[in-house]
Amino acid sequence: MNRPLAVSLFAALVLGGCTWVQMAPGASAVRVLSGGAAPACEKRGEVAVSVKDSVAFYERNALRVSEELETLARNEAPGLQADTIQPLAPPANGEQRYAAYRCGGQAPTAGRPAAAPAESAKTYPVGG
Repeated sequence: MNRPLAVSLFAALVLGGCTWVQMAPGASAVRVLSGGAAPACEKRGEVAVSVKDSVAFYERNALRVSEELETLARNEAPGLQADTIQPLAPPANGEQRYAAYRCGGQAPTAGRPAAAPAESAKTYPVGG
């Protein structure tokens, strides 16, 4: 086998194992809570998602795999009439489970910290 053909086959195998998960309509409005205590919202169910985390001997970037798992879970939430998801455990072997909640207009009581008040930081233009 000649070298250019071997390189082309290797590239096809590696790139073929990669996924680029697109955000589905309505999924961008789904909030993502950090792990921890469950929010005081209506639980709508659980979502199990998975992506390829390795191809042959090539290990994919763990952050990229985690982002794709989150996007897949957000894509599933509107089908459960949920507007908030929360991971139940860290990703393992390209798989992860999320709890799906409907919190409506109320802010979930668990999850990511609230934004700091506007008075606590000031920004100024640079240059001019």
